[in-house]
Amino acid sequence: MTRPKLCRRLHFKPKSHYFKPQGIPMTELEEVILTKEEMEAVKLKDFDKMDQIEASEKMNTSQSTFQRILASARIKIAEAIVKGKALKIEE
Repeated sequence: MTRPKLCRRLHFKPKSHYFKPQGIPMTELEEVILTKEEMEAVKLKDFDKMDQIEASEKMNTSQSTFQRILASARIKIAEAIVKGKALKIEE
Protein backbone atom coordinates (compact mmCIF):
# COMPACT_ATOMS: atom_id res chain seq x y z
CA MET A 1 0.00 0.00 0.00
CA THR A 2 1.33 3.43 -0.90
CA ARG A 3 1.80 6.18 1.60
CA PRO A 4 -0.97 8.84 1.58
CA LYS A 5 -0.05 12.19 0.02
CA LEU A 6 0.43 14.97 2.56
CA CYS A 7 -1.43 18.23 2.27
CA ARG A 8 0.97 20.93 1.15
CA ARG A 9 0.58 24.60 1.95
CA LEU A 10 0.17 26.64 -1.20
CA HIS A 11 0.00 30.40 -0.89
CA PHE A 12 0.63 31.59 -4.42
CA LYS A 13 -2.08 32.01 -7.06
CA PRO A 14 -0.64 33.05 -10.43
CA LYS A 15 -2.36 35.77 -12.45
CA SER A 16 -1.73 33.87 -15.69
CA HIS A 17 -2.21 30.16 -16.16
CA TYR A 18 -0.91 29.80 -19.68
CA PHE A 19 2.24 30.82 -21.55
CA LYS A 20 2.95 30.06 -25.17
CA PRO A 21 5.54 30.92 -27.81
CA GLN A 22 4.66 33.99 -29.84
CA GLY A 23 3.53 33.49 -33.42
CA ILE A 24 2.58 29.80 -33.17
CA PRO A 25 -1.15 28.95 -33.30
CA MET A 26 -2.52 27.08 -30.26
CA THR A 27 -3.63 24.19 -32.45
CA GLU A 28 -0.01 23.47 -33.38
CA LEU A 29 1.40 23.56 -29.82
CA GLU A 30 2.08 20.75 -27.39
CA GLU A 31 1.51 21.54 -23.71
CA VAL A 32 3.66 21.00 -20.66
CA ILE A 33 1.58 21.03 -17.47
CA LEU A 34 3.08 22.53 -14.31
CA THR A 35 1.32 21.51 -11.09
CA LYS A 36 0.39 23.98 -8.36
CA GLU A 37 3.04 22.48 -6.09
CA GLU A 38 5.71 22.86 -8.76
CA MET A 39 4.77 26.49 -9.36
CA GLU A 40 4.88 27.22 -5.62
CA ALA A 41 8.32 25.60 -5.32
CA VAL A 42 9.73 27.66 -8.22
CA LYS A 43 8.27 30.84 -6.76
CA LEU A 44 9.68 30.24 -3.28
CA LYS A 45 13.15 29.12 -4.37
CA ASP A 46 13.84 31.15 -7.52
CA PHE A 47 11.62 34.23 -7.26
CA ASP A 48 11.51 34.78 -3.48
CA LYS A 49 15.11 33.49 -3.16
CA MET A 50 14.39 31.41 -0.07
CA ASP A 51 16.80 28.69 0.95
CA GLN A 52 15.60 25.11 0.63
CA ILE A 53 14.99 24.63 4.35
CA GLU A 54 12.80 27.72 4.67
CA ALA A 55 10.90 26.97 1.45
CA SER A 56 10.23 23.35 2.40
CA GLU A 57 8.92 24.43 5.81
CA LYS A 58 6.65 26.99 4.18
CA MET A 59 5.22 24.28 1.90
CA ASN A 60 4.91 21.84 4.85
CA THR A 61 7.11 19.21 3.21
CA SER A 62 10.49 17.60 3.73
CA GLN A 63 13.60 19.04 2.11
CA SER A 64 14.02 16.00 -0.13
CA THR A 65 10.42 16.16 -1.32
CA PHE A 66 10.74 19.89 -1.94
CA GLN A 67 13.88 19.26 -4.01
CA ARG A 68 12.09 16.60 -6.10
CA ILE A 69 9.15 18.97 -6.75
CA LEU A 70 11.53 21.80 -7.70
CA ALA A 71 13.61 19.58 -10.01
CA SER A 72 10.47 18.36 -11.77
CA ALA A 73 9.26 21.94 -12.27
CA ARG A 74 12.59 23.11 -13.66
CA ILE A 75 12.70 20.22 -16.15
CA LYS A 76 9.20 21.05 -17.37
CA ILE A 77 9.97 24.77 -17.71
CA ALA A 78 13.18 24.02 -19.60
CA GLU A 79 11.34 21.63 -21.92
CA ALA A 80 8.71 24.25 -22.71
CA ILE A 81 11.33 26.89 -23.50
CA VAL A 82 13.79 24.71 -25.43
CA LYS A 83 11.21 22.79 -27.47
CA GLY A 84 8.81 25.72 -27.98
CA LYS A 85 5.89 24.18 -26.13
CA ALA A 86 3.07 25.91 -24.26
CA LEU A 87 3.32 25.98 -20.47
CA LYS A 88 0.04 25.46 -18.61
CA ILE A 89 -0.15 26.04 -14.86
CA GLU A 90 -2.83 24.04 -13.06
CA GLU A 91 -5.65 26.13 -11.62
